[in-house]
Amino acid sequence: MKVTKFVACACSVLISSSLFAQEQTVQSQNQKKEETTVEDEYMSSAEDTIIGELASSDDYDNKMVALSYLKDAVEGGRTSPEVIASLSRLAGEGVKTTARTNGRVMNNFPDVRAQACDLLGQVKTEESKNTLVSIAVEDKEPMVVTAAIRSLGDIGINDNDEVVNMIEFIHKRYAALNPTSSLALEILNTYEKLAPSVQDKGPMIQSISEIRTNYRYAAPVRTRATELLKSLQGSSSKKKNDNQKK
Repeated sequence: MKVTKFVACACSVLISSSLFAQEQTVQSQNQKKEETTVEDEYMSSAEDTIIGELASSDDYDNKMVALSYLKDAVEGGRTSPEVIASLSRLAGEGVKTTARTNGRVMNNFPDVRAQACDLLGQVKTEESKNTLVSIAVEDKEPMVVTAAIRSLGDIGINDNDEVVNMIEFIHKRYAALNPTSSLALEILNTYEKLAPSVQDKGPMIQSISEIRTNYRYAAPVRTRATELLKSLQGSSSKKKNDNQKK
């Protein structure tokens, strides 16, 4: 009987010790996680500060380094408000923010702006969309405008046809002054991406038709416009038939 009581007591002690050890292990793991989280947050904050300093520098090389950091951050899913702010700044470099020497703009770097616009296209937010719309309207470099329009298609936000109407305006402006095949092609690609969200397709179809018949654009661009028109017309006919069946 005494032996049984001793065994029971020993088992109880062992179980208690095991539970205590498990509890200590869990607490230790949680503590390590908290320490890791704090460290990650600190490192992220430090990285954002470095990026911000590089992006705000007037030096071209510093801005390119900032873009490299920003590319890693965006592709790694680290799109903090500071990262987005740095991208927005670089997208407007030399247009929205200017550094002048003897009246001359010293930070007009179209390639920096274009790369920043491409990265903003991977940050699918209302803020990114608004920045890109502003850049597309205000910038005068076709390569930057092309990148902004491409990214607007990637983001896919087109509330009340705001983006499509802006792109149609951009097309008219460049078609009259500086028809650029690469820009026209990106306009077509973006129209196609945004088409499902367009409420009034009339202006968009008119814009596509004008690209199709403008022989100042390269033949492949005009062919692309023809194919897109057929696709949109086919989609409209199918939708109309579906509605009639209902």
